[in-house]
Amino acid sequence: MFRDMKGLGTALITPFTKEGKVDFEALGRLIEHQVVGGTDYLVVLGTTSEVPTLSHKEQEEIVSFVIKQVAGRMPLVLGIGGNSTAAVVEKIEGWKDILAKHFAAILSVTPYYNRPQQEGLYLHFCEIAKASPVPVLLYNVPKRTGVNMLPETTRRIYDAYPEKIMGIKEACGNIEQFAQTVAIANGDFAVISGDDDLACEMVKIGGAGLISVASNAWPKEMKQIVQEKDAIMQAKMGHRIHLLFVEGNPSGIKTVLSEMGMIENVLRLPMIPCSENTQMVIRRALAQG
Repeated sequence: MFRDMKGLGTALITPFTKEGKVDFEALGRLIEHQVVGGTDYLVVLGTTSEVPTLSHKEQEEIVSFVIKQVAGRMPLVLGIGGNSTAAVVEKIEGWKDILAKHFAAILSVTPYYNRPQQEGLYLHFCEIAKASPVPVLLYNVPKRTGVNMLPETTRRIYDAYPEKIMGIKEACGNIEQFAQTVAIANGDFAVISGDDDLACEMVKIGGAGLISVASNAWPKEMKQIVQEKDAIMQAKMGHRIHLLFVEGNPSGIKTVLSEMGMIENVLRLPMIPCSENTQMVIRRALAQG
């Protein structure tokens, strides 16, 4: 079952043409790059995909394309989150048939901006668990949402719906909290790192793997870090990974993929490409190998 799977998941970006349309040709190249690189599963329409800027029609087209392109070669996870519980549940209902047929799980981020209390987070994810036809992977990323879901809350959610909660993507950026979540999970649910720069350390202390931004460009290297707990490769990749987030995500990874000739360096507002200076630094880092 997917809930038992460990390894590398890639949070797919959405490539755009110079005219700002979804670039399905580039998306196909990216997917094949993941297959060749050994990625274990793909996260579709996650936060790295610029999903708030995508129309519902575009989201449907991307999902259909990814399903067809992957053709069962790896599991798929669909990002469905938001800061209105009712709206998230409604979206799950709208995707229910496709989820049941083609997706192994959903990834749902904690509500952002309105910063709910821990009890509010608990009740929010209970409603999502009830609504979802597939397992749910919780997602904690305080730097982006403004709220930190504590390990005890994660455990409460799992205990309420153990048949639905497969685990948590923990991107708190704090090794101590990650270790606390691993301990409180006690093997009952997966604790997956959401921090590329800490992947090796997180896996060494019991993490089930990594959902990665960097693996859009470097799936083989990130897989090696996760699979072999390769601290040397983590150190080697450290500077490149750092550069991905200097001016925000996915600005950095899109610069890298553009330099690799895989996509156009196009984002949708409010996100913009990295500054010329950062692009030059990234170019130099890539040239050094």
